[in-house]
Amino acid sequence: MDRPRFKPIPKHLEIIGKKIVDAAYAVHTNLGPGLLEKVYEVCFCHELTKRGLAYQRQVDIPIVYDHLQFKEGLRLDVVVDDQVICELKALETVNPVWEAQIISHLKLTDKRLGFLINFNVPKIRNGIRRFVN
Repeated sequence: MDRPRFKPIPKHLEIIGKKIVDAAYAVHTNLGPGLLEKVYEVCFCHELTKRGLAYQRQVDIPIVYDHLQFKEGLRLDVVVDDQVICELKALETVNPVWEAQIISHLKLTDKRLGFLINFNVPKIRNGIRRFVN
């Protein structure tokens, strides 16, 4: 049985991804766990800027279904360089539905790379999940 071939992530996206992870590490190292999600979002975006990355916060994405378009369908926490989705959390337990959501977000926006970053963990490496579409 033939399996679908995996299409590798382009090198420029890998570089952006490494900078995103580095930014998350910097924020977590300086602030630690236990703060509000909004605090992490502002500081994370500041770290992205320091790494030469552009970003948009709280991006509304319209949904199209059966020729019906509605604007209030989807809001992304952070979109980096208009190419990578970052969903940020600051909660003790990760809900499996968030993983499904980021996969859906990647498909709906036709983006290849996304991260689910939970800052409320003792070690940030346990709070970063990478997703590829």
